Amino acid sequence: MSTTQNERLRELLEPLVSSQGLDLEEIEVASVGRKRVLRVVVDSDEGADLDAIADVSRALSAKLDETDAMGDGEYELEVGTPGAERPLTEHRHYVRATDRLVKFQLNDDTELVARILKVDDEGLDLEVPGVKGRKATSRRLDFTDIAKARVQVEFNRKNKNDSNDSDNNDNEEEA
Repeated sequence: MSTTQNERLRELLEPLVSSQGLDLEEIEVASVGRKRVLRVVVDSDEGADLDAIADVSRALSAKLDETDAMGDGEYELEVGTPGAERPLTEHRHYVRATDRLVKFQLNDDTELVARILKVDDEGLDLEVPGVKGRKATSRRLDFTDIAKARVQVEFNRKNKNDSNDSDNNDNEEEA
């Protein structure tokens, strides 16, 4: 896909995605057999549920049908959200990853795994987990020090509200 087509698609689709209260994160055109697939990745600060994905998909499909942005050939439109371990590349990505565990590749070629506590215009306040029974430590990281960052999937993390869940379940049973 040429940069020109990518830019055209972004200019065409971004206003529609924004009008649905979402951010256009990524556009990709791929060939699958004889068909082409247009993959559009959207997100928002609150996330995007299935209804929002369906709404934006219908709007994008209608807009693409009335233009020649994808040419005359057959194509398939796929609209989804970023994966769980997606790279963080924009300021808004870091804000959305607050309270998540992130693996950072730093400009000095070191790696750091830490939880994002706070994000501001210059960088991040982090909590670095303790190793071998040691307490977690705080660290400040400037955006200029980050080469790459990717959210990590946590399967065993205790939710802050776990202690309240049993209370909430008791109330639901009484109702």
